[in-house]
Amino acid sequence: MGKGIKKGWVLSLSFMLAVTCSGAVFHPSVGTAAAAGYNYAEALQKSIYFYEAQRSGDLPENNRVGWRGDSGLLDGADVGHDLSGGWYDAGDHVKFGFPMAYTATMLAWSVYEYKDGYVQSGQLEEILDNIRWATDYFVKAHTAPNELWGQVGNGTADHNWWGAAEVMQMQRPSYKIDATHPGSDLAAETAAALASASIIFRDSDAVYADKLLLHAKQLYQFADTYRGAYSDSITDVKQYYNSWSGYADELSWGGVWLYLATGEQTYLDKAVAASSLWGTNQSGLWGYQWTQSWDDKHYGAQLLLSRITGDAKFIQSTERNMQYWTTGVGGTSDRVAYTPGGLAHLDQWGALRYAANQAFLAFVYADWVSDPVKGETARSFAERQITYMLGDNPRNSSYVIGYGNNSPQHPHHRTSHGSWSDSQSTPAEHRHVLYGALVGGPSKTDTYTDSINDYVSNEVATDYNSAFTGALAKMMLLHGQGQQPQPQFPAAETPEDEMFVEASVNASGSNFVEIRALLNNRSGWPARVSKSMSFHYYLDLSEAIAAGYGPEDITVTAGGYNQGATVSALQPYDEERHIYYTKVDFTGTAIYPGGQSAYRKEVQFRIAAPLNTLFWDNTNDYSFKGVATGGALPVKTAYIPVYDAGVLVFGELPPGGGHPGEPEVPGRPSGVAAVAENASVKLSWNTVSGATGYTVKRAVTSGGPYTVVTSTTGAVYSDNGLVNGTTYYYVITASNSVGESTPSLQVSAQPRETPTPAKGDLRVEYRTNDNNPGDGQIRPQFRIVNTGTAAVPLSDLKLRYYFTVDGDKTQQFHCDYAVAGSGNVSGSFVKLNPALTGADYYLEITFAEGAGSLAPGGNSGEIQVRTNKEDWTNYSEGNDYSYSGTQLAFAEWEKVTLYRDGTLVWGLEP
Repeated sequence: MGKGIKKGWVLSLSFMLAVTCSGAVFHPSVGTAAAAGYNYAEALQKSIYFYEAQRSGDLPENNRVGWRGDSGLLDGADVGHDLSGGWYDAGDHVKFGFPMAYTATMLAWSVYEYKDGYVQSGQLEEILDNIRWATDYFVKAHTAPNELWGQVGNGTADHNWWGAAEVMQMQRPSYKIDATHPGSDLAAETAAALASASIIFRDSDAVYADKLLLHAKQLYQFADTYRGAYSDSITDVKQYYNSWSGYADELSWGGVWLYLATGEQTYLDKAVAASSLWGTNQSGLWGYQWTQSWDDKHYGAQLLLSRITGDAKFIQSTERNMQYWTTGVGGTSDRVAYTPGGLAHLDQWGALRYAANQAFLAFVYADWVSDPVKGETARSFAERQITYMLGDNPRNSSYVIGYGNNSPQHPHHRTSHGSWSDSQSTPAEHRHVLYGALVGGPSKTDTYTDSINDYVSNEVATDYNSAFTGALAKMMLLHGQGQQPQPQFPAAETPEDEMFVEASVNASGSNFVEIRALLNNRSGWPARVSKSMSFHYYLDLSEAIAAGYGPEDITVTAGGYNQGATVSALQPYDEERHIYYTKVDFTGTAIYPGGQSAYRKEVQFRIAAPLNTLFWDNTNDYSFKGVATGGALPVKTAYIPVYDAGVLVFGELPPGGGHPGEPEVPGRPSGVAAVAENASVKLSWNTVSGATGYTVKRAVTSGGPYTVVTSTTGAVYSDNGLVNGTTYYYVITASNSVGESTPSLQVSAQPRETPTPAKGDLRVEYRTNDNNPGDGQIRPQFRIVNTGTAAVPLSDLKLRYYFTVDGDKTQQFHCDYAVAGSGNVSGSFVKLNPALTGADYYLEITFAEGAGSLAPGGNSGEIQVRTNKEDWTNYSEGNDYSYSGTQLAFAEWEKVTLYRDGTLVWGLEP
């Protein structure tokens, strides 16, 4: 991990620096041991990698992000240009040109200042490659000297959908600035990005540097000649990246970088001249109470102009800003707020982003300023902010995903989450690790909640990581001597089952069976749209042959409900064994992980023998083995193989298939499940056709190496004698006389001590009144029993029923009947954060005083309640913590909890 030597934040509080120039006491400084306790090569490696996860367009062959694929390939088609490429802005998929250009400039500036940090960490090639990805896009977007496309994608349409970039279906309009619709800030910032990049590419690719510089000059001329704020021209951006500071700061910023790239005095003169238009406070001073950001660049511009010109007005303004963030501004009470743990906390929305931005400016300032006290003050501040982000804070937690201790797991980021149902709550855990992303960060009291819903504190963005990456490069030079990035990074992820069929018996009779099949596309490695999915359903016609019938006598029809499938007549698979199949083909129907109606398509198909025949037998059919019966909901089955464009992508084929009699290596086990228990893990899996045994393999690290735990002939195993609190990883292989299968998908579980359910005088009895757990209602019934000797007012009690909402929608509560009176029973819905196994909500039922009391030895009588979503979409109760489909009569049920005056008195919480 990122942390080696560990020094707590408390230790750093003991280091205080008195600064005589302001008379103020400086904030907690960072100790040398704390700064040396992190692997900056690894942090830099991962921070750069984050930009690869944000890429849009046709990804290159060296793409390292296995869960990302091509996306946004038609960007610009609406205006006749190729605007593919660039970066998605944050956890969404709009390409906002303004913050993207700022990010590219800051990254290029970091290479300009601290190239050796990238060289020493082995990351120079990677940072240049990622900057080039952005600058290539800017060149595409600059379609004429006075025309620049500044945004692709509509903010509202994009934000209204939660899914992976690769399967976006909404229209993505393109927005531009031109001579009649100016945007000096956008054009000048893009000029700064291209000019700064031309400097760092000059040594390795002079032709490319010249190309960038040509576009930079044209864009700066455009910005200077046709003045105006870009958000007045691209109005969709106002609610996201409005140009609050105007465009004068970008004219200075772009002018400085063009001067550094060309040495031409004209650009420096323009940069200085534009500073007269920078915003001022009531004292006539340039702003100093903020920092460099996607909107306001005068902080970076004045620092560079101080270094270039030596002009006192730039130097004094720069020092005033440095004082605001460190010692406090002399003669005033102006100083940024600090958290108790030492974070300079400017604003809640992206607090770490601002601290990182100022840390980078402080490093650059410290390297330039001649006063040793000022230099040490700035440098210590910058070091402290970066180590706070890496883990030296009251939570002892990293705020960089995939780095260090207890890093965030649930960023507000669509593609890394990997939802197939357009829901932030499905799946409960992110499917992918967004390595290197810096989250928004903690509150002013150092508190932080790792929630996917919190886009203020837990979103990520390209601008968040920009100056942070540069600061890491400097930390590499200061404290990273000899450090190396992680080898073989990133570790390969183990894909889940992405495409599969869920099936159940819809109807059956003496001569037929009707199957309800749901063909799923939950792809995420990467997510993808398919219009060529199909599956095969295999039958054994031995009984038909024995009765004098053949495959030509068996009909296959699609009836009832069909969302786009065609079914074939029976096809031979292994005629000697009388094995046939029907191909159920959804070719032409788009199935993709983009929402409830998109990620799966249903078909109901009937396989029938002639009327008045009695030989029909489903039980010997290969594909029937995995089908849910008895009115149960459809379940995933490996016995119905799935194909995408004719390629087998899921499931196992029956033995034989053109080679009757020849044994084959069995397929890998599917449906592997691991259930944690006290000091043990219970494993189960689907049996594999042709297998004579199974091998259970275990590891303590995801991905192995695995050691053999046992060999067994059954499909269940309990691995005992484990250590509670340790996560164990398992794969299963199947074998026979021919050989051993490939490993199953990895599963994991963490054994824990089994808590004891609360039990006292009050008991809860439960039964279900719902024979269809997949419909639009939850209908539990309860009885509260008082086994004690004293009466208990019902108004003192609360019941909690735990469930999964299966698509986060507004819900409604109804009490259909209660002995105590329906009007005395109320229900409310409480969201669990984080979600628990089998529950992301609970229904809390309370009672009014009019409900009366529970007499000793008495009970409440029936309480019949019902819930539904406002839009009446379906629940899926089968995996709900409190649900039992078999409990049809009242009996004690510990998975519904009861509280008296807020204290748990019955049951076991999930």
